[in-house]
Amino acid sequence: MHPKLLDKATEHLKRADRRMAQLIERVGPCTLKLRHEHSIFYSLLRSIVYQQLAGKAAAAILGRVDELFPGALATPEQIVTETEERLRSAGLSRNKMLAVKDLALKTLDGTVPHGSAIDKMSDEEIIERVSQVRGIGRWTVEMLLIFRLGRTDVLPLDDFGVRKGFQRTYRLPDMPTKQQMLKKGERWKPWRSIASWYLWRAAEDPALKSKSAAAKTSKPAKAKVSRPVEPKRSKASAKKVIKRTANQKPRPSKGT
Repeated sequence: MHPKLLDKATEHLKRADRRMAQLIERVGPCTLKLRHEHSIFYSLLRSIVYQQLAGKAAAAILGRVDELFPGALATPEQIVTETEERLRSAGLSRNKMLAVKDLALKTLDGTVPHGSAIDKMSDEEIIERVSQVRGIGRWTVEMLLIFRLGRTDVLPLDDFGVRKGFQRTYRLPDMPTKQQMLKKGERWKPWRSIASWYLWRAAEDPALKSKSAAAKTSKPAKAKVSRPVEPKRSKASAKKVIKRTANQKPRPSKGT
C-alpha cells in the first residue's frame, strides 16, 4: 500500500481508539506490503498449498508444483489437464490436489473472478464467489483481499493472530468474542485491514504477552473478615467482679 494511504489510516486509528494509538506508537509505521506479482489464481493456489503446514514444508511443496510447469507459474489450464498422479507426486495431499483442480475449473468457468471484474466487486461478493471453491473458506479469501487486492476495511474475525493481538492490546483475561471485535472495529472503519495488521504485531510482542497473562492471573483482593470484638467492661463493673471473687470462700474438698 502507498505510504501516504497508510499514514492516513494510522492517524484515523489513533484518533478513534486510545489503546490502538498506544499500540501504533509501540510498533511504529505500518509496513503492510501487497503481493501484486501473482495472479488471483496463483495466489489462491499458494494459499491452498500452505494450509495447515509450516512455512518451509509448504514452500518446498509449492516449489515442486512449480517444477511441473517449467518456465512460468502454473495456470488454470495447465492444472486442469495435469494428471492427479503428477500433482500428488509434488507432495500435495489428495484433498489439496482436489482443491487445486476445483480452483482451476472454477477460475475457467468464471466463478472465481479475476482482472478488472474483481476490482468492481465488493468484499462480500468476492468472499461469496471464491469460497465456493473446495478447500477455500472465508479466512483464505480475507487474506486475498488484504494482501493481494489491497482492500483496506477487512477484519478477519476467525484469524487466531488477530484475536490474540486484540486480547493483548485490550488486556482481556480471555480471547475476545466476535461481537466484541465487531463492536470495537466500528471505530476503525474504513481501515480495519490496517488495524488487523497492528493486531498481528501485538500477537508477536512478548511484552504485551506478559501484560495479558498478568490480567488473566490477577485475582480480586479477598474481603477482610471482621471478627467480633469482646465488649469492654467499665471500671465500676470490673471492681465489683474483683470484690465478689475475693469474698468467695473456698469449698471444702471431700473427705475433710
